[in-house]
Amino acid sequence: MGVHVLDVLVHPVQEIPEGQGAALVEDIRMTAAGTAGGTALTLAKLGAQVYSAGAVGSDPTGDMLTRLLEQAGVDTGFLVRRTDTATSASVLPIRPNGDRPSLHLLGANITYGLDDVPWEALAEATHLHLGGPELIGVDVAARILSYAKEHGVVTSVDLLAPGVLGSFEQIEAALPHIDHLLPNEDQVLGFTGESDLLTGARRLLRAGAGVVAVTRGGDGALVVTADGAEPVPAFAVDVVDTTGCGDAFSAGYLRGVSLGRTPGDAAVLGSAAAALVAQGLGSDHGEFDLAAADEFAATREVRQ
Repeated sequence: MGVHVLDVLVHPVQEIPEGQGAALVEDIRMTAAGTAGGTALTLAKLGAQVYSAGAVGSDPTGDMLTRLLEQAGVDTGFLVRRTDTATSASVLPIRPNGDRPSLHLLGANITYGLDDVPWEALAEATHLHLGGPELIGVDVAARILSYAKEHGVVTSVDLLAPGVLGSFEQIEAALPHIDHLLPNEDQVLGFTGESDLLTGARRLLRAGAGVVAVTRGGDGALVVTADGAEPVPAFAVDVVDTTGCGDAFSAGYLRGVSLGRTPGDAAVLGSAAAALVAQGLGSDHGEFDLAAADEFAATREVRQ
């Protein structure tokens, strides 16, 4: 549930031509993405039954986004279509080293509210992953998450805003209702105001989060619980594009949790999924399933 975006990726882009100039590129692709949409794609690959909930526009962009999710095996019946707001989209010029500056349209994501939530379906779910709660407001997010928890649903959250734009007040009310919080390092530091990653993660735990699994790019992940902190290394791969790697980590981690794995072992599956996605262009890269991701994790070298 949450942020759904249509990404238009251009690769490789060393610089934007000036004026009316032009440059040839190797590939231009469109993919479903976002902290909800991108996570849904990889969850479906890993064998989960996935229902996507959020707001998109009644426009060709929304049609394409919905079609791409459905082709990946995601049920889009709970996506609401807005007639007065465009679908969220990004244009991503991917640099040769995999970096990805973004030109982004917020679109319909910020319009999702309590009246749009499929409450009965949510109560019957085993897990709710809410991507980008700061876009819909912490009070709305807390209401959704608390309802899920009341009905025995495992909850998780991934943040969207960069840490420099974050504040503790944007997420504080939701934290007691989050079983697994999946931010990146920059977000932990920015949202908590701390200068040390472990200190920031522990502040999130004290405020109510059950587990904080922090992604750290090429440095892997750090899983922090009340019992301690466990580093999980990243896998050594040739990176083409980092788009969707955080969402792929979330998907792998959550699939691991759903299978009864420890948070540390779930994070290993998350790192494997992120590494598989990073080797191609876009959030949907890679023809892999759970068995392939587990085999990758068991046999691939980690980054030193």
